[in-house]
Amino acid sequence: MKAISVVVLLSLTITSPTASAGPLPERVEEAAQERIAAGIYRTLVFGVVDGDKTETVTIGKLDNGNAPDGDTVYEIGSITKTFTAALLAQAALSGRVMLDAPVAQLLPDFKIPSHAGKAITLEQLGTQHSALPRLPSNMLPKDPTDPYADYDATKLKAFLADYQLLRDPGAAYEYSNLGFGLLGYALAQLEHTTYGAMTDEKILKPLGMTMSGTVLSDAMRAHLAPGHDNTGNAAKTWDFDALAGAGAIRSTANDMLRYLKANMGIDQSPLAAAMKLAQQPRSDMNKTNRIGLAWMTTDRGIIWHNGGTGGYRSFLGFTADGRRGVVVLSNTAADVDDIGFATLVAGAPIAPTDKAIVLPRVSLDEYVGTYKLTDKLLLKVFRIDDGLLAQLTGQGPIPIFPSAPNEFFARAVRASVSFTRNPNGEVTALVLHQNGDRTAQKLSPSELPPERSEIAFDAATSGDYVGKYQFGFGILDVVLKGDRLEAQLTGQAAFPIFASSKDKFFYRVVDAQLDFVRDGEEKVIAVVLHQGGRDMRAPRISTQP
Repeated sequence: MKAISVVVLLSLTITSPTASAGPLPERVEEAAQERIAAGIYRTLVFGVVDGDKTETVTIGKLDNGNAPDGDTVYEIGSITKTFTAALLAQAALSGRVMLDAPVAQLLPDFKIPSHAGKAITLEQLGTQHSALPRLPSNMLPKDPTDPYADYDATKLKAFLADYQLLRDPGAAYEYSNLGFGLLGYALAQLEHTTYGAMTDEKILKPLGMTMSGTVLSDAMRAHLAPGHDNTGNAAKTWDFDALAGAGAIRSTANDMLRYLKANMGIDQSPLAAAMKLAQQPRSDMNKTNRIGLAWMTTDRGIIWHNGGTGGYRSFLGFTADGRRGVVVLSNTAADVDDIGFATLVAGAPIAPTDKAIVLPRVSLDEYVGTYKLTDKLLLKVFRIDDGLLAQLTGQGPIPIFPSAPNEFFARAVRASVSFTRNPNGEVTALVLHQNGDRTAQKLSPSELPPERSEIAFDAATSGDYVGKYQFGFGILDVVLKGDRLEAQLTGQAAFPIFASSKDKFFYRVVDAQLDFVRDGEEKVIAVVLHQGGRDMRAPRISTQP
């Protein structure tokens, strides 16, 4: 499941960006144009504040062939968290709540987890120090391409009642969409309304943000930029229920400029005091970065947040002196943080624009293997169809694309991989380029962690298993590809499954198993998915792939 936000922490010195004829530094505009031409983004819209000047820059074409403009609607993902933070700050300034109050006070019908008698406070939710996980384990969407849509208050309440915190609230920074979703829900309960209605009444209307909201109005839908995943394929918009405070808002560059200028103190508004309170750094994220209520601040004074959903990425930031700010919106799930920072700061690094090339399958197979970064961190590279995927221990697989022989890059995150060969031309290691360079040696078969033993699969028996299986969160399609079975969950890639015994199969790309269930007549009637410590049963609803 995609996360709403990938947090990239940078330490930058504030100086004036390189001058150009337009509002964007020349190198930022060049990088943006190159990435559009390379297909990394479909469109980019910049809203730039420079002193008393405000301008928009649009690059690329929408699916209908038209150029976007300042009123084109995008999902802003986790930038929503800064709106939730402003709502919390408003409530605190009005005396409705105390920042150090336990969130349980706002949700008397909920059982909120604690640790060693220490309760989660509103401030800890707002500063990402709640000790809650990034996502709840009972988040099993019916539609994985719209993962938050059916996560309602009942599911939220059930998860919190059973969850045990692993440490004291406030002890450490850990980014949590669950935590901010809970904060938004609790504030809405305080006001006896919904998160969307509360945001509209307390922030959007006062700022004149008429093309923004958690739900698409007819006007917003007519101006919506269709989203795309990091491979360029169409992606669904995301809807939210109980966790709306984590990432539900859609907006435009023009509206986000109004929000940006209010946060910068350029346009005075009734929200000014709450916005300043939210921006005030309160807790450490690491040695060089601090966090206020949602807003992150680098040690050189850039105040910012980013966002992402299944088909969109966004960046919002400004200098602490209130002189320069930027919003960046894209309808492709590819990182925009570097061009956002570089719009604000001269010398901020811009990643090179990698253009994907096509390599034959036989060449791709040379890179397949498991690479050891540390004793506990392995990078597995495997091929699916005509592409490679990379998977770090404990994370999901992401596509990597060749830019040259031995050179690959990711679009989902800002990272690349260089494979190295020995004098015989064999791939023996890789270098992961992400927040520095780390070398990983390719493990030999004898060095690999023990895997489940595979037995020979008789393709003639595939009819026993081929078909569709209905889970509560999607359909599992089992098909025969060549002499092997593949399984595909709704909205996910198809992966091969391997037989370990009769009716028992396992994945190699994730730690999961499938056990097929037969009735008294030896017909397969269901499958049980074992993953993440859970056993989930799905009846067979069709014998056709």
